[in-house]
Amino acid sequence: MAVADLFDAANNRLFSNVSLGNDHRIISLSALQHYAFCPRQCALIHNEQAWAENVLTAQGRVLHERVDAGEPETRKGVRFERSVHVSAEKLGVSGVLDMVEHDLVSGSLKPVEYKRGKPKTEAFDEIQLCAQALCLEEMTGQAVTEGALWYGQTRHRVPIVFSDGIRQQTLDIIAAVRELLQNGTTPPPEYGKRCKACSLLDLCQPKMLERDRSKRYVAGLFGD
Repeated sequence: MAVADLFDAANNRLFSNVSLGNDHRIISLSALQHYAFCPRQCALIHNEQAWAENVLTAQGRVLHERVDAGEPETRKGVRFERSVHVSAEKLGVSGVLDMVEHDLVSGSLKPVEYKRGKPKTEAFDEIQLCAQALCLEEMTGQAVTEGALWYGQTRHRVPIVFSDGIRQQTLDIIAAVRELLQNGTTPPPEYGKRCKACSLLDLCQPKMLERDRSKRYVAGLFGD
Protein backbone atom coordinates (compact mmCIF):
# COMPACT_ATOMS: atom_id res chain seq x y z
CA MET A 1 0.00 0.00 0.00
CA ALA A 2 1.31 3.46 -0.89
CA VAL A 3 2.07 5.83 1.98
CA ALA A 4 -0.65 8.26 0.87
CA ASP A 5 -3.21 5.40 0.76
CA LEU A 6 -2.20 4.35 4.27
CA PHE A 7 -2.83 7.88 5.54
CA ASP A 8 -6.25 8.00 3.87
CA ALA A 9 -7.30 4.63 5.32
CA ALA A 10 -6.25 5.54 8.86
CA ASN A 11 -7.86 8.95 8.57
CA ASN A 12 -11.18 7.42 7.52
CA ARG A 13 -11.11 5.07 10.52
CA LEU A 14 -10.60 7.94 12.93
CA PHE A 15 -13.24 10.26 11.56
CA SER A 16 -15.86 7.54 11.94
CA ASN A 17 -15.41 8.14 15.70
CA VAL A 18 -15.73 11.94 15.69
CA SER A 19 -19.37 11.88 16.82
CA LEU A 20 -18.77 9.82 19.98
CA GLY A 21 -19.24 12.84 22.21
CA ASN A 22 -17.33 15.67 23.86
CA ASP A 23 -15.06 13.25 25.73
CA HIS A 24 -13.74 12.08 22.36
CA ARG A 25 -13.52 15.47 20.67
CA ILE A 26 -10.84 15.46 18.02
CA ILE A 27 -8.08 18.02 18.56
CA SER A 28 -6.68 19.71 15.47
CA LEU A 29 -2.94 20.06 15.11
CA SER A 30 -3.36 23.81 14.73
CA ALA A 31 -5.02 23.98 18.17
CA LEU A 32 -1.82 22.72 19.77
CA GLN A 33 0.21 25.53 18.22
CA HIS A 34 -2.47 28.04 19.18
CA TYR A 35 -2.43 26.84 22.81
CA ALA A 36 1.35 26.86 23.03
CA PHE A 37 1.28 30.44 21.73
CA CYS A 38 -1.59 31.56 23.98
CA PRO A 39 -4.30 29.48 25.73
CA ARG A 40 -6.77 32.36 25.38
CA GLN A 41 -6.19 32.48 21.62
CA CYS A 42 -6.80 28.73 21.44
CA ALA A 43 -10.09 29.06 23.34
CA LEU A 44 -11.29 32.00 21.23
CA ILE A 45 -10.67 30.07 18.02
CA HIS A 46 -11.70 26.55 18.98
CA ASN A 47 -14.31 27.14 21.70
CA GLU A 48 -15.86 30.43 20.63
CA GLN A 49 -15.25 29.96 16.88
CA ALA A 50 -13.76 33.45 16.64
CA TRP A 51 -11.34 34.28 13.86
CA ALA A 52 -9.83 37.34 12.21
CA GLU A 53 -7.06 37.65 9.68
CA ASN A 54 -4.20 40.09 9.57
CA VAL A 55 -1.25 40.51 7.24
CA LEU A 56 0.74 37.78 8.98
CA THR A 57 -2.00 35.15 8.87
CA ALA A 58 -2.81 36.06 5.25
CA GLN A 59 0.82 35.55 4.27
CA GLY A 60 0.88 32.23 6.10
CA ARG A 61 -2.32 31.10 4.39
CA VAL A 62 -0.94 31.94 0.94
CA LEU A 63 2.28 30.06 1.72
CA HIS A 64 0.40 26.94 2.82
CA GLU A 65 -1.90 27.07 -0.19
CA ARG A 66 1.12 27.22 -2.48
CA VAL A 67 2.81 24.30 -0.74
CA ASP A 68 -0.35 22.19 -0.58
CA ALA A 69 -1.06 22.75 -4.28
CA GLY A 70 2.16 21.00 -5.31
CA GLU A 71 2.03 17.52 -6.80
CA PRO A 72 3.69 14.50 -5.14
CA GLU A 73 7.13 13.84 -6.59
CA THR A 74 10.16 11.60 -6.15
CA ARG A 75 13.73 12.89 -6.16
CA LYS A 76 16.92 11.05 -5.25
CA GLY A 77 15.07 8.17 -3.61
CA VAL A 78 12.76 10.36 -1.53
CA ARG A 79 9.02 10.62 -2.12
CA PHE A 80 7.54 14.01 -1.27
CA GLU A 81 3.86 13.76 -0.30
CA ARG A 82 2.04 17.11 0.07
CA SER A 83 -1.11 18.11 1.96
CA VAL A 84 -1.20 14.81 3.86
CA HIS A 85 -4.18 14.13 6.13
CA VAL A 86 -3.08 12.43 9.36
CA SER A 87 -4.82 11.32 12.51
CA ALA A 88 -4.08 9.49 15.73
CA GLU A 89 -7.11 7.83 17.32
CA LYS A 90 -5.44 7.09 20.64
CA LEU A 91 -4.17 10.64 20.99
CA GLY A 92 -7.36 12.10 19.54
CA VAL A 93 -5.42 14.41 17.24
CA SER A 94 -5.77 15.03 13.52
CA GLY A 95 -4.82 17.54 10.86
CA VAL A 96 -3.14 18.18 7.54
CA LEU A 97 0.63 18.08 7.12
CA ASP A 98 2.29 20.39 4.62
CA MET A 99 4.66 17.65 3.54
CA VAL A 100 5.89 14.19 4.46
CA GLU A 101 9.21 12.99 3.09
CA HIS A 102 9.28 9.22 2.60
CA ASP A 103 12.73 7.68 2.16
CA LEU A 104 12.11 4.83 -0.27
CA VAL A 105 15.24 2.94 0.80
CA SER A 106 14.98 3.06 4.59
CA GLY A 107 11.23 3.59 4.72
CA SER A 108 11.65 6.46 7.21
CA LEU A 109 9.11 9.27 7.36
CA LYS A 110 9.85 12.93 8.07
CA PRO A 111 7.18 15.63 8.54
CA VAL A 112 8.01 19.08 7.17
CA GLU A 113 6.07 22.17 8.27
CA TYR A 114 6.24 25.49 6.41
CA LYS A 115 6.11 28.76 8.36
CA ARG A 116 6.00 32.28 6.96
CA GLY A 117 8.16 33.92 9.66
CA LYS A 118 11.46 33.06 11.27
CA PRO A 119 12.58 30.61 13.97
CA LYS A 120 11.19 31.40 17.44
CA THR A 121 12.82 31.21 20.84
CA GLU A 122 9.76 29.35 22.16
CA ALA A 123 8.87 25.78 21.12
CA PHE A 124 5.50 26.62 19.51
CA ASP A 125 6.41 25.27 16.09
CA GLU A 126 8.36 22.28 17.42
CA ILE A 127 5.33 21.15 19.42
CA GLN A 128 3.09 21.26 16.36
CA LEU A 129 5.68 19.35 14.32
CA CYS A 130 6.19 16.75 17.07
CA ALA A 131 2.43 16.17 17.22
CA GLN A 132 2.56 15.46 13.49
CA ALA A 133 5.27 12.89 14.15
CA LEU A 134 3.17 11.26 16.89
CA CYS A 135 0.31 10.94 14.40
CA LEU A 136 2.60 9.32 11.85
CA GLU A 137 3.94 6.91 14.45
CA GLU A 138 0.48 5.81 15.55
CA MET A 139 -0.70 5.41 11.96
CA THR A 140 2.30 3.53 10.62
CA GLY A 141 3.69 1.76 13.70
CA GLN A 142 7.20 3.01 13.01
CA ALA A 143 9.35 5.52 14.84
CA VAL A 144 9.58 9.05 13.46
CA THR A 145 12.74 10.49 14.93
CA GLU A 146 13.08 13.84 13.18
CA GLY A 147 11.33 16.44 11.07
CA ALA A 148 11.99 19.90 9.71
CA LEU A 149 10.64 23.45 9.87
CA TRP A 150 11.03 25.69 6.82
CA TYR A 151 10.80 29.44 7.45
CA GLY A 152 9.83 31.83 4.66
CA GLN A 153 11.39 34.94 6.20
CA THR A 154 14.84 33.37 6.40
CA ARG A 155 14.27 30.85 3.59
CA HIS A 156 16.05 28.37 5.80
CA ARG A 157 15.21 24.82 6.81
CA VAL A 158 15.69 23.89 10.47
CA PRO A 159 16.04 20.18 11.34
CA ILE A 160 14.17 19.10 14.49
CA VAL A 161 14.96 15.99 16.51
CA PHE A 162 12.03 14.61 18.48
CA SER A 163 13.70 14.17 21.86
CA ASP A 164 12.00 12.73 24.93
CA GLY A 165 11.68 16.27 26.25
CA ILE A 166 9.80 17.70 23.27
CA ARG A 167 7.63 14.57 23.09
CA GLN A 168 6.57 14.96 26.72
CA GLN A 169 5.98 18.68 26.24
CA THR A 170 3.76 17.88 23.25
CA LEU A 171 1.78 15.28 25.20
CA ASP A 172 1.30 17.81 28.02
CA ILE A 173 -0.03 20.39 25.54
CA ILE A 174 -2.42 17.82 24.04
CA ALA A 175 -3.78 17.06 27.51
CA ALA A 176 -4.14 20.77 28.32
CA VAL A 177 -5.96 21.50 25.06
CA ARG A 178 -8.30 18.56 25.60
CA GLU A 179 -9.21 19.90 29.06
CA LEU A 180 -9.72 23.40 27.63
CA LEU A 181 -12.06 22.13 24.91
CA GLN A 182 -14.00 19.89 27.26
CA ASN A 183 -14.52 22.68 29.80
CA GLY A 184 -15.49 25.16 27.10
CA THR A 185 -13.89 27.99 29.06
CA THR A 186 -11.88 30.96 27.82
CA PRO A 187 -8.91 31.97 30.00
CA PRO A 188 -8.53 35.64 30.97
CA PRO A 189 -6.09 37.77 28.93
CA GLU A 190 -2.46 38.21 29.81
CA TYR A 191 -1.09 41.07 27.73
CA GLY A 192 2.43 40.56 26.41
CA LYS A 193 4.70 41.12 23.44
CA ARG A 194 3.10 38.25 21.51
CA CYS A 195 -0.24 40.07 21.47
CA LYS A 196 1.00 42.54 18.85
CA ALA A 197 1.31 39.76 16.27
CA CYS A 198 -2.01 38.10 17.10
CA SER A 199 -4.76 38.48 14.50
CA LEU A 200 -7.35 38.30 17.31
CA LEU A 201 -6.00 41.38 19.09
CA ASP A 202 -9.10 43.51 18.42
CA LEU A 203 -11.45 40.68 19.43
CA CYS A 204 -9.46 39.75 22.52
CA GLN A 205 -8.86 43.30 23.83
CA PRO A 206 -6.22 42.11 26.31
CA LYS A 207 -5.26 45.58 27.57
CA MET A 208 -8.83 46.66 28.19
CA LEU A 209 -9.92 43.46 29.91
CA GLU A 210 -6.75 43.27 31.96
CA ARG A 211 -7.40 46.79 33.28
CA ASP A 212 -11.04 46.04 34.09
CA ARG A 213 -11.11 45.51 37.85
CA SER A 214 -14.89 45.87 38.27
CA LYS A 215 -15.55 42.16 38.80
CA ARG A 216 -12.85 41.94 41.44
CA TYR A 217 -14.23 45.06 43.12
CA VAL A 218 -17.75 43.64 43.29
CA ALA A 219 -16.42 40.29 44.52
CA GLY A 220 -14.50 42.11 47.22
CA LEU A 221 -17.58 44.00 48.37
CA PHE A 222 -19.76 40.95 48.75
CA GLY A 223 -17.12 38.36 49.53
CA ASP A 224 -16.30 36.97 52.92
